[in-house]
Amino acid sequence: MKKISVLAMAICLGSSVYGQAFKALKFKKQAIAAESAESVGVFDVNGDGNLDIVSGSFWYEGPRFLNRSLIGQMERVGEYYDDFSTIPIDVNGDGKLDYITGGWINQKLVWYENPGNKGLWPKHEIASTGNIETTRAWDVDGDGFPEIVPNTPKFPLKYYTLERDANNKPTGKFTTTQVSETHGHGLGFGDINGDGRGDFIVADGWYEAPADRKKGSWKFHNIFKFGHASAPMIVTDVNKDGLNDLIVGNAHAYGLNWYEQKRTGNTITFVKHAIDPYSSQFHVMEWVDIDNDGEMELVTGKRYRGHNGSDPGAYDPLGIYYFKWNGESFTKHTISYGPFGEGKGTGIYFSVADLRKTGRKDIIVAGKDGLVVFYNEGE
Repeated sequence: MKKISVLAMAICLGSSVYGQAFKALKFKKQAIAAESAESVGVFDVNGDGNLDIVSGSFWYEGPRFLNRSLIGQMERVGEYYDDFSTIPIDVNGDGKLDYITGGWINQKLVWYENPGNKGLWPKHEIASTGNIETTRAWDVDGDGFPEIVPNTPKFPLKYYTLERDANNKPTGKFTTTQVSETHGHGLGFGDINGDGRGDFIVADGWYEAPADRKKGSWKFHNIFKFGHASAPMIVTDVNKDGLNDLIVGNAHAYGLNWYEQKRTGNTITFVKHAIDPYSSQFHVMEWVDIDNDGEMELVTGKRYRGHNGSDPGAYDPLGIYYFKWNGESFTKHTISYGPFGEGKGTGIYFSVADLRKTGRKDIIVAGKDGLVVFYNEGE
């Protein structure tokens, strides 16, 4: 009799590993809008204590999300809205959450000012950056406040720090720090070498953070070639051996993998392990405890029409999944799957939040196939 691997058993049984069963989560779908923006954020827009949904040209009032208000008309070119992130942050210090986005078309990083009513949101330019694939918020300098980091393929890698006054109140102004002259498709952030400082992971290597992140030189380690990588790439200790690994999606072709960090003295290398080689366009992902067991899971899916239908696997069924680490490999659980109109794909930036105050995290996904909430119903 052939030996069956733990991975094979996990796939066959769906959720049984080492003789201990765990049930898959159930999700309830609510379609919010047929809009085709590819980014969605979640925050309390109007200060009523309920989370609202912000996506594209509109925000949707919680907790039911049936009423929507116009933010402003987002520019559209072809299939794309020039709106590739929705990062909530009080930019001007007035106590209301604004949001930061940027786009490929106009090549600008901008913020939209929350007016505090249902009026239009003034738009403010932060910087001209080059084409923005998407944008993320990470605490780069370790001061407890996030920096804004656009992924700008073929342009310099820079991060933007929101200036604060002596009382840590945001001022609405940003300073710019350059990490490298150029970088590719995909971006991650986390401590690779264990020195306590966050490093940048790009498509063809990683930039080691200096002690002085503002003025020091970021040392480049050209040790892998990911091609069109996901944004973000996740930095985490997957197998709990004390070394941070990488989780990387192929954003425009087939493949989702994790890369196990290995050390020989001071030399760092990575060993590739497949998570899901059979699906394509893993452009965006989140690392979050979706089942409330104290362990993190990977939530991701297939971006719908990332390159307008020209990517490998573009016409395969759509899907959103969560992958649970079982001690040796990842077990795949399906949240949504099927052809267009039945299954749901992702856009380029999605959100995970407890919309109903149930203690369970829901998944809010925008994309060219519409804006949808998947309510987490537990086991």
